Amino acid sequence: MSRIAYVGGQYVPHRTAAVHIEDRGYQFADGVYEVLAVCGGRLVDEERHLARLGRSLGELRIAPPLADAALRLVLREIVRRNRVGDGLVYIQVTRGTAPREHAFPARAKAVLVVTARRRRPVDPGLAENGVAVITIPDLRWQRCDIKAVALTANVLGKQAAREAGAYEAWLVDRDGWVTEGTSTNAWIVTAEGAVVTHPADRAILNGVTRLAVLDILRGDGQIAIERPFTVAEAKQAREAFLTSTTNELLPVVRIDGDSIGNGAPGLLTRRLRELYRAHVARAAAAQ
Repeated sequence: MSRIAYVGGQYVPHRTAAVHIEDRGYQFADGVYEVLAVCGGRLVDEERHLARLGRSLGELRIAPPLADAALRLVLREIVRRNRVGDGLVYIQVTRGTAPREHAFPARAKAVLVVTARRRRPVDPGLAENGVAVITIPDLRWQRCDIKAVALTANVLGKQAAREAGAYEAWLVDRDGWVTEGTSTNAWIVTAEGAVVTHPADRAILNGVTRLAVLDILRGDGQIAIERPFTVAEAKQAREAFLTSTTNELLPVVRIDGDSIGNGAPGLLTRRLRELYRAHVARAAAAQ
């Protein structure tokens, strides 16, 4: 079956889907995006994803292309048309098409693109054995809280990780604090058992999975602290892990080649992964 995309108000074959060459997303990366997980044909954490989409649009002063109710219908229809049971839905909104000029165009209309695809479950070997990360300087702009499509620094960081034989790169700011990964949020577990992650300020994207894990931690009676941490602290941590919609929750067992804890996924990380997977099942079933 051919994949179907939603582009500018129409459902079209994925292979022929296109936007204008003067779309500002292409010319200026003047747009935002969201990625939602699909579990059993149902969207996971839809409310939080759409709330974050609305916030990103507001920060860039892009008018929503559809009313919230209409967008929800499009998301469900694109899942249905693509027969996605377990997979991902990608939403992108740009400021629209206009002659190339840096300032906002007077009459451009926002362009909405929605696609969906199936995916295999996260490799169980990654959860069983853990993953390695490297640390690199954080060279991104100063509004990382906006889920903008301008991801050049993230792309370069991810490639650096791949070339180093690592799964992810954790970004380190000028003051030596770990902010987040190129496409994930970063976490450590201290020797005292507290779970630490960077606060949701302009230095990071407030991940939807991040928010779910914070809820899980507090509901499970764990100590969750939102504060920065250094690379040195991370390397001395009892456990470490990363989170995102596409990766769920994965243990980090090496940072820059140094083993974390005993070099294997920790007990708390394993528990949190199971609790998060239960959350995904409940969130999908609640729709």
